[in-house]
Amino acid sequence: MKHIAFLLIAAGLLAAAPAQANLELAKKSNCMSCHTVEKKLVGPAYVDVAKKYAGDKDAVKALAGKVKAGSKGVWGQISMPPNATLKDADAETLVKWILAGAK
Repeated sequence: MKHIAFLLIAAGLLAAAPAQANLELAKKSNCMSCHTVEKKLVGPAYVDVAKKYAGDKDAVKALAGKVKAGSKGVWGQISMPPNATLKDADAETLVKWILAGAK
């Protein structure tokens, strides 16, 4: 019985780890300087981004490209600066996390 409880706890910690890791990646990549999860700061809240692109099968690639190249005019006149040094895989990881509600 102790083994089962341990496995359930370990599985829960592993399930929570990717979300925490993606929040840390967002912080490390300076995304959180302009964005928050739940409310508009300089850029849109991640929950609003997730709502806007819900059901868009091309959103991950398109948004990862915008993260790397920057964008303007989608959420107002303030530009999102490029994050060209971010690895493609990290950009996609961030976008997937955002589209999943940044949880």
